Amino acid sequence: MRNYIIKRILLSILILFCVTFVLYVLMRSLPASFVETMAMQLAQAPGAKPYEEWIAQLNASYGLDLGIVPGYLKWLGEFVTGQFGDSWKWNVPVVEEFKSSIGLSAVMGIIAFVLELIIAIPLGVIAATKQYSRADYAITAGALVGISLPTFFFATLLKLVFSVKLGWFDLYGLVGRDYAQLDAMGQFLDKANHLVLPIATLVIVSVGSLMRYTRTNMLEVLNADYIRTARAKGLSEHTVIYKHAFRNTLIPLVTIIGGSLPGLFSGALITETLFSLPGIGYNSYQSMVAGDIPFTMFYLTFIAVLTLASNLLSDILYAVVDPRVRIS
Repeated sequence: MRNYIIKRILLSILILFCVTFVLYVLMRSLPASFVETMAMQLAQAPGAKPYEEWIAQLNASYGLDLGIVPGYLKWLGEFVTGQFGDSWKWNVPVVEEFKSSIGLSAVMGIIAFVLELIIAIPLGVIAATKQYSRADYAITAGALVGISLPTFFFATLLKLVFSVKLGWFDLYGLVGRDYAQLDAMGQFLDKANHLVLPIATLVIVSVGSLMRYTRTNMLEVLNADYIRTARAKGLSEHTVIYKHAFRNTLIPLVTIIGGSLPGLFSGALITETLFSLPGIGYNSYQSMVAGDIPFTMFYLTFIAVLTLASNLLSDILYAVVDPRVRIS
């Protein structure tokens, strides 16, 4: 196992180099550019230098006058030494802006993911063990609704019902108007109140696919020969389902659960935009539109590292969940 992990880490580093190079090329090819926008603004000032001179000066300042490969090597050298630079759009260090927005998205993502597991897996097992029953049809129909309808529809529907009609939650924002006058507990509850609808939206749009996946894999396991043998031995249905069948159902679920790690920190662009939440998803999109290469590169590299780590975690969990799987 140790040698396998070392090999995978070395391979992941090589893949990361390739991924960051592709990302850098894409960032340099963005149609929008902070440099062009800034040069245009500076050139419009009274007595200012021409636009072309400002373009050349700003490109030289940010290293954009170099070719793709030299520019990437310069960026890579600075990135490896921890020099992530300043965000062009937010006018603060990249790490500072990243820290200020990643926390909100991470909290929303983790809570939504835990709720998704708590809801989807038990309902998927129930639908599989009671195949073609009313419960199965109801669960399957609910899952299909969640899969089919878009995020903006659910978010708008929730705001219409619970914000406009009932007035239980605010339509937008992370805090209320009287947030500054509240004590510590009141401020915590105020933020929690504003996150109820966004988290509910994330859960609704994601729980259906995991529910269907659990049901499908559970049905496949329940039809296996060893399950029929366990029943023939006189074992209780509860033991057959939750001791024998469910453990083997976890094996394919590990792929989804392990692979969901990047999604917990990548942010939810549509949800954060609809509810006006300053999360990492919305901020990273704004940075890409503005041609903010330093922040975008840092964010996408962070997601790439999480993706590679989640793939390694999935492989390790396979051996933990199924004792028949041994990595050599």
